[in-house]
Amino acid sequence: MRIATFNVNSITARLPRLLAWLESSGTDVVCIQETKCSAEQFPYEELRALGYESAVNATGRWNGVALLSKVGLEDVVVGLPDGPDYEGVQEPRAISATCGGVRVWSVYVPNGREVEHDHYGYKLDWFRSLSAAVAEDAAGERPFAVLGDFNVAPTDEDVYDPAVFEGLTHVTPAERAALEALRTAGLSDVFPRALKYDRPYTFWDYRMLAFPKNRGMRIDLVYGNAAFAKAVTDSYVDREERKGKGASDHAPVVVDLEV
Repeated sequence: MRIATFNVNSITARLPRLLAWLESSGTDVVCIQETKCSAEQFPYEELRALGYESAVNATGRWNGVALLSKVGLEDVVVGLPDGPDYEGVQEPRAISATCGGVRVWSVYVPNGREVEHDHYGYKLDWFRSLSAAVAEDAAGERPFAVLGDFNVAPTDEDVYDPAVFEGLTHVTPAERAALEALRTAGLSDVFPRALKYDRPYTFWDYRMLAFPKNRGMRIDLVYGNAAFAKAVTDSYVDREERKGKGASDHAPVVVDLEV
């Protein structure tokens, strides 16, 4: 089974490229983030034509997550159980389902904006709710993983220059501790094996030639339980999909499993 996570940065804007990538990549299950559309606007029919069922948690212009599957889509849970609200609303940032015997979550962790911003505290609260919500599945014998845009670089090696990010979100000790708490819940980072690049980043800003200069961050992650990690046969960042006109500012992260 091939599973991927991909922040598309607007599924409407990226649809032609996404459909072409799905056809060429042979991916069975895709965790999508930042759909930037409502559930009613989601391209169900176009994806169904390629053999994908879709489960969607999306309410409008911002955020939004989805699961695409060719191997079944069962026991769908929309939203983060007991997750925090932001400005009185639970944002569409999580969705989970069982696909071909593997339980997966697609998550889009809050950005945090600035350390002094209310959104930063919301981000840390969201992480705490995520750790609690996944604990039971993580401890089970069924392969289970949380995939998505975590908006945290796990270590200094996961950013092109730690000095550039000093004092900013995505690298603070509190955010990294919140991410590390997923290990306590029974999950571990399935690190992409990227032979060509020493640092397999997953996000590059559109500005300042960040992608050609490889000034990136690794923030799109796959955290799996022991059964999931044991089944992994390969993993990589598909940098090719970040190239060219109309690309997302994120690249897909792909994991192959023997299940």
